[in-house]
Amino acid sequence: MDSTDPLSQLADIHLPEPVGIWPLAPGWWILLVILLIAAVIIGRRYYAGWKLRRICAFAVRELDKCVSEYRAAKAADLQKDGDTLKLNFVNEVNAVLRRVALKHFPRELPASLSGEQWIAYLRTRGDASLLDDSLAATLVQGRFARRWDVDDERLYRMAHQWITSLYLAKIGSDKASENKSTSTPVSDHA
Repeated sequence: MDSTDPLSQLADIHLPEPVGIWPLAPGWWILLVILLIAAVIIGRRYYAGWKLRRICAFAVRELDKCVSEYRAAKAADLQKDGDTLKLNFVNEVNAVLRRVALKHFPRELPASLSGEQWIAYLRTRGDASLLDDSLAATLVQGRFARRWDVDDERLYRMAHQWITSLYLAKIGSDKASENKSTSTPVSDHA
């Protein structure tokens, strides 16, 4: 008989190669696709919000430009007729409101509205809580009036609130309160 141990003739155990990270298991592929879709959705929402804030800021800058030109002309007293300055200011603010309405609601053709229809449109489309009867009368009769005694600060605040309510309401009510004041107050324009 052979005195050698038969087990010593067996080969050692071969360990499998370590598991690599590639190729990924199907669960990881599904997770990556879900994360990619979520990133695209979040990116699109962020871009849309950024774009709306940018458009809103442009509209508010236009409104600020109307106020600053009115205040500069009033301070410089370029025209002896203060009523003409007020009338031009009211018409410029009204034009900014109409441009914003056209941009925001292009299918409704708000530029064709006039008089009480325009005021009703302003009250139903945005936050017009500051639009009282005297401001409404100012906007209705604007360019046809010979003389106006308009409070430019109230008109500015109403227009600013209406514009920001249109754009920032789409972004979200919590973000709208943070971005409510995107421009300088009217008292700083003087």
